[in-house]
Amino acid sequence: MRKNRFAAFVLVGFTVFSLTSCNKDGDEPIKEGIMRAELILTELSGEATEAHGDHFHGLDGATEGESIIVKFDEKGTATSNGHLHLEADAIYKIQLKAWDHTDKEVQNDFIASKAVADTYKAFLIGGDFILNPDSDDESGAIFQPREQTYGDGTAVDGKFETTGILSYFTVGHDNEGATKKVAYVLRELDPGVKAKIERTDWNRSDYATQFPGENVLELKFEIHAEEGHHH
Repeated sequence: MRKNRFAAFVLVGFTVFSLTSCNKDGDEPIKEGIMRAELILTELSGEATEAHGDHFHGLDGATEGESIIVKFDEKGTATSNGHLHLEADAIYKIQLKAWDHTDKEVQNDFIASKAVADTYKAFLIGGDFILNPDSDDESGAIFQPREQTYGDGTAVDGKFETTGILSYFTVGHDNEGATKKVAYVLRELDPGVKAKIERTDWNRSDYATQFPGENVLELKFEIHAEEGHHH
C-alpha cells in the first residue's frame, strides 16, 4: 500500500510539473539550455549617423562595414574574439544569436511578441564607462537596444519596449585606452520592471537590485577602445 501511495504521489508531481513547464501560448522561450551564443558586431558609417545624448541618430541610413563575431560557450565564456579592439568613435550594430541544445536558434523567441518581450532586457555591465550624457562633448559610451518589430510583426513602440537582441554601441573617446571587462546580460525581469528601465541604465553596477529578476545570459568579453579617427 505504502509503495502505491508513493507511486501515485510521484505521478501527481510529474503532471503538475509538466503543466507548469508547458506554456499554452507556445511562445515562451527556452530559459535554460542555451548551449552557445554569439555577438555579431558590425561597424556602421554614414554622414548622418551620430551619438546624441543616450541614443544615436541616423542609424537607418547607415552603411554596414565588416563584422566581428564573438563566440561564447554555454557558460558565457568567450571562445573566440573575446578581446575586442574597437575604434573609440565608431558605432557598432550588435546582434545576439543563441542556440539551444537541439542547435536551434532561439534569440528571436525572447521578442516573439510584446507579451513575451515585456519580461526581457539586455544590459552591458562592467567597464565603468563614462556615459555619453555625462560627457562634455558627446564622446561617452552609448548602448541602445533597438528592435523595430516583434516576431509576430507588431511594432516595438518606443525605448521602454526595446529589448536588446538587436542593439547599437559606441565606446566613445572618453573611454579610450584601458581594456574593459564587460558582460552582455540578457535579464528576465519581474512583472512591471521593464517599463522603468531608462536608456542610461544599461551600465549600472546595481542593475541586479534595481531591476529584480534573473539573468538568462551573461556573455563575458573584453573591449579595448583604440583611438579612432577624430572628427
